[in-house]
Amino acid sequence: MSWAIIQQSLPEFAKGFQLTLWLSLVGIIGAIIVGLISSLLQYFRVPVISRIFDIYVEVARNTPLLIQLFFLYYAFPVMGMKMSARTCGIIGLIFLGGAYMAEGFTGGFKGVSKSQIDNGQALGMNNWQLARYVILPQGFSLSMPALAANIIFLIKETSIFTVIAIPELTNTALDLIGMYYRSNEYLFVLVIAYAIILIPLILILNWLERKVRYGTFGD
Repeated sequence: MSWAIIQQSLPEFAKGFQLTLWLSLVGIIGAIIVGLISSLLQYFRVPVISRIFDIYVEVARNTPLLIQLFFLYYAFPVMGMKMSARTCGIIGLIFLGGAYMAEGFTGGFKGVSKSQIDNGQALGMNNWQLARYVILPQGFSLSMPALAANIIFLIKETSIFTVIAIPELTNTALDLIGMYYRSNEYLFVLVIAYAIILIPLILILNWLERKVRYGTFGD
């Protein structure tokens, strides 16, 4: 293990680190939005649209991200829709993550007491008002464990972006190994880089889950 080699590689890993964070942030935000919309449409069984999202969730959850990326990056250009590798990566992460987020939200929404839904309807609330005032506040707290797990999962899935040559952390490590044949040093930095991202995030998500579950914000 050469610390000099590790030190020399840090600028390259810093670029991959920043790109991984950016791709993860955009992908996770997009996945949460898609998942929330999909879950609400499925929950209220909106005609036709809810069935389309049912199919989307099943397709996204039952196909590997690797295959989805290949389809976006190689098949779409044949159909005249060429996108950059980074755009394909973000779309793939949102497509896959949205389905998992939808399942997480759905589990939380189904945990909301039916009596509270009935009470809201008795007060004359429409579906939008039920979602805003009854389902979302309680369902979100019940969804937190699943959402936190999905966030961690999606960050780790960015390592697959290496197959379409996006220079994130894993791709950076593989490129350096291919050029200089120093596997131990570069894999060590790769592990540390992911640990720097994931360990603090896990602690924050665990703290947030406790706060949301027990309603202790501001205490």
